[in-house]
Amino acid sequence: MTERIPCIREGCANTILPATAVRTGGYCMPCKQEMEREAQQKYIEANRRNVNLYEGMTDPVEILKIMHTRQAHDPLIRYVPYEESQEQVYLSLSMEQQALMIDYAMQLIRAGDDDTGKDILVYLVCYHDISLSAQILELLEREIYYPVILYKSASAEVRDQLIQQVNTDDENRNNLLLMLAYIGDEVVVRQFQQWRQSPPHWAVQLHVAPEHHTTEAGWELTNEGQRRDLFTTPSYALYKVIENTGTDDTLIGDPMSMLLPSANNCKWCGRKLTTLIELDVGHPALQDVAWNSERLRVQTCVICSCYGVVYMEMDSAGELCWSAHNVMPMGADDLDPDDYAQLAPDAGRQFRIAIASRQAYHASEWAMEPSLSQIGGHPGWVQDAEYPNCPCCSSRMRAVGQLDWSEVEEYGDGMYYMFICEPCQMTAVSYQQS
Repeated sequence: MTERIPCIREGCANTILPATAVRTGGYCMPCKQEMEREAQQKYIEANRRNVNLYEGMTDPVEILKIMHTRQAHDPLIRYVPYEESQEQVYLSLSMEQQALMIDYAMQLIRAGDDDTGKDILVYLVCYHDISLSAQILELLEREIYYPVILYKSASAEVRDQLIQQVNTDDENRNNLLLMLAYIGDEVVVRQFQQWRQSPPHWAVQLHVAPEHHTTEAGWELTNEGQRRDLFTTPSYALYKVIENTGTDDTLIGDPMSMLLPSANNCKWCGRKLTTLIELDVGHPALQDVAWNSERLRVQTCVICSCYGVVYMEMDSAGELCWSAHNVMPMGADDLDPDDYAQLAPDAGRQFRIAIASRQAYHASEWAMEPSLSQIGGHPGWVQDAEYPNCPCCSSRMRAVGQLDWSEVEEYGDGMYYMFICEPCQMTAVSYQQS
């Protein structure tokens, strides 16, 4: 039997055959491979260079084209990111530049790059509420049925075509219903009412009734057959300010009372409740809200609302209190608050509310990574749309804001959604994560 010899690398206890030692210089194969990786990494670090594809560029259209182009991976190249985010560049586009980006997106789609082309169109629709009425027929011809928000500005001709297609297209029916929901005009509302009164034969193939698709577009069909919007407007972004950067905070937004500990305790886990937002009802962001107090406060348990909806109601003195309608979700009784980190005392002081409003659908496509935290506006649902029912009147509550927890904590995740029922003066908070 051939005697094995030890690997010569310090600290390695492996033994190798003499023939292997000849090939590797006395090292075992794991050590040999690790040394080669280390040598390669040192070479990369010594020879890697920065490449700025945006150097000297000022045209936002050309800048966005580069942002949307996937660069070939080269370990010796470090691409310098642009000084502004993709979202900021999109928001800077003039109407003429928006039209140029639409043309570019359609060129990509015609060339077979549907994904990039659709992404560009979604950004334009969400950030600028741009009309794609001139492009929608071509999108349909190419059987592009998603993202459904692209069809929000469809013409009456396209709307009628979609209504007819719903009856025959089993494969795309779900998306077709969602497209109609985003169109949401009087004809669509009447059609959903008709489907509710006389369910079509194909309704049994759906996971939910036809009229329930409207919630994904942010509205519902009332008992009287009217459209009722399920989110407040206008929309104001909530920004986290990076301190000690020399930036004038007043240029970003106004101070916002957020993430404050409450004197009330969660009835489920015993932890202090958190006031997610507190805002004067006279603020323009709440002009669509009828509230009986001078300030709108939305409180929740940031732990337990991850497991179920947490409701709060007004007491006789106009103060928020834990609602007797709260039902402990499964698993909440096993929670240990000590397993969860406490919020930093200054977490809320780092946020500002934007000075100007933005498009209502700005944050509706959360996967596009816009600035998600907001007061008002269409929710950016991580999963399916889930507007909680008010436990007092059974009506769906309206979304009044959302808070992206990744902006609150370093390793935070998920989205807290805030809702109100104005007739009952109740608030609710739910949570979703990917």
